[in-house]
Amino acid sequence: MQEVLSIILTSGRTAVDLALYLLLPVMVIMLALMTALESRGVLARAAKVLAPPLRIFGVPGSGAFAMLQILFVSFAGPVATLSLQNRDGTAQRRIAATLAMVMTMSQANVIFPMAAAGLNLGVILLTSVVGGLFAAALTYFILTRSLGREDKGAEVEELSSAERRTRRSTWGDLVAGGQEAVRIVLAAVPALIIAIFLVNVLRSVGAIALAEQILAPIFALADLPSAAVLPFATKYLAGGTAMMGVSLELIREGTITMQEFNRMAGFLVNPLDMVGVAVLAASGSRVAAIVRPAVIGALAGVLLRGILHLIIF
Repeated sequence: MQEVLSIILTSGRTAVDLALYLLLPVMVIMLALMTALESRGVLARAAKVLAPPLRIFGVPGSGAFAMLQILFVSFAGPVATLSLQNRDGTAQRRIAATLAMVMTMSQANVIFPMAAAGLNLGVILLTSVVGGLFAAALTYFILTRSLGREDKGAEVEELSSAERRTRRSTWGDLVAGGQEAVRIVLAAVPALIIAIFLVNVLRSVGAIALAEQILAPIFALADLPSAAVLPFATKYLAGGTAMMGVSLELIREGTITMQEFNRMAGFLVNPLDMVGVAVLAASGSRVAAIVRPAVIGALAGVLLRGILHLIIF
């Protein structure tokens, strides 16, 4: 019992330290700036510029906004855009392409805190765009061909929605964004504690060590340490935020290096896990109906990103 209590306290301390001293400051500043930019239509104008080239890959105009939301807000940011596409009659093929793109790209709530620890921000953003567009095109042109070619309803062009918001002062926008960041971080704390606790339990009973021994030859082929098993297992079971907490702990311990994490990042930093897929699929019934092809497309996009990171680093 004493060992269980020790694991609980250690897990809680790690999760709270991560949330308060790393996640919270970065997310407050990023969301404050993004809220101010969105309120003044800057993001909407940027999305309008991105919309024409995105349509080449099967992504509708609003998909540009989803791209900016995943890269600069959080993994849950695109839910609003997907929900709008679900309601306004956007063709399901284009919804599927948007969802596949989003699930392939890196989420801001992981990349910016990890960038503070040494993650290569330029490369992670570049591979996000390349992998995301590849996943979108694959999903639109191949995986969802049976859904038809034409849009059944209006094209989503909610890119100017920010302009219809109640105007606030710049300071009010910054504070509102910061408050939203606090809400997101605090909401993540329970899941973070539980995920880290479960991982620590698996480590204490030897399950992680056994998995490392079994998978070590496979990871060695990619020049990755056997300790990489832990971030991979955590990511796909508990989500990106929990993976970040575990990875930062391993980096502090010296078990893995930041260079090695950069090599793994193409596979790890994305919302394609049980938590992320569940949140994004909840955007609406028409979104949930095309999750399967979107996930397949995203898997291909993540594989491409992972290979690119292994080559670059």
